[in-house]
Amino acid sequence: MKSLLDPFGRSIDYVRLSVTDRCDLRCDYCMPRGFSDFEVPEHWLSFAEIERVIGAFARLGVSRIRLTGGEPLVRKNIPSLARRLRALPGVEDLSLSTNATRLDKHAAALKAAGVSRINVSLDSLRAERFKAITQGKLEKVLRGLMAGKQAGFAPIKINMVVMGGVNDDEVEDMVEFCLQHDFTLRFIETMPMGATGRAASARYVDFQTVRARLEKRFELIPGVMPGGGPARYVQVAGTALRIGFITPISQHFCASCNRVRLAVDGTLYLCLGQDDKVELRPLLRQGISDGELEQALVAAIANKPERHEFTEKPEQVVRFMSLTGG
Repeated sequence: MKSLLDPFGRSIDYVRLSVTDRCDLRCDYCMPRGFSDFEVPEHWLSFAEIERVIGAFARLGVSRIRLTGGEPLVRKNIPSLARRLRALPGVEDLSLSTNATRLDKHAAALKAAGVSRINVSLDSLRAERFKAITQGKLEKVLRGLMAGKQAGFAPIKINMVVMGGVNDDEVEDMVEFCLQHDFTLRFIETMPMGATGRAASARYVDFQTVRARLEKRFELIPGVMPGGGPARYVQVAGTALRIGFITPISQHFCASCNRVRLAVDGTLYLCLGQDDKVELRPLLRQGISDGELEQALVAAIANKPERHEFTEKPEQVVRFMSLTGG
């Protein structure tokens, strides 16, 4: 089996695929309020173009694909795309990151199409606070989550961005919520992506203090979780609940990075915290062959940087998280 190696010996087996930069929420650490400068549809990769790129990645050894956005379910016919991608030889794991506002309408179709597991962004269980953070309605997300559970996605991971003075007082409540519904929970540090992310980083919370708080209420033991992501897990003793800590700032995981990101406009970003990128859309529309496409991907991975520089150069990345893709 082929393996796609970067200059630092890391095997790249995971592509995060953004199918849209649009979203029906406005989380204040991701996208500015009132932002409307979205990529025009004619610049979006078509489903056929996406299938070509992911097929090339799969032939090079990539086996994990995650559909992201923006909010991926804003784009029409995502279950159809999921079915096409899951059918590609070499694609073994197809997952979805979503805010779940539309999941109740699409959960069954996505599961039938081959999406096996989902990550859901949920930063608060309090309706008014959720609205203040996202400009959205909590009940839509909860309805979507229950639809996902009924459809049989496993695991369902809840992603909570923890912000001091905003929602850090809810970490214990989120643990209880996930215990009740058999969800996995992951706490995520804020990242200085664009002006919105840098503003949110001012509300940074030390996860060592979060863990210490949780240990006063729950017995935590070492835990593991299959998957391609960067979380470090503990488990609540006597239960199936795993709690992950994603710490790109305090304990970066660059040495084990196994992923790249493909934006909706065909830009391949090689690192979340750097501007290294390759524009694939012009190549695709100029008639590049499959062999040449594979060569372009290999050449791109050869330029993947060793690590991000969020700490040293927080102002370096000016694009928003929603423009990069999940």
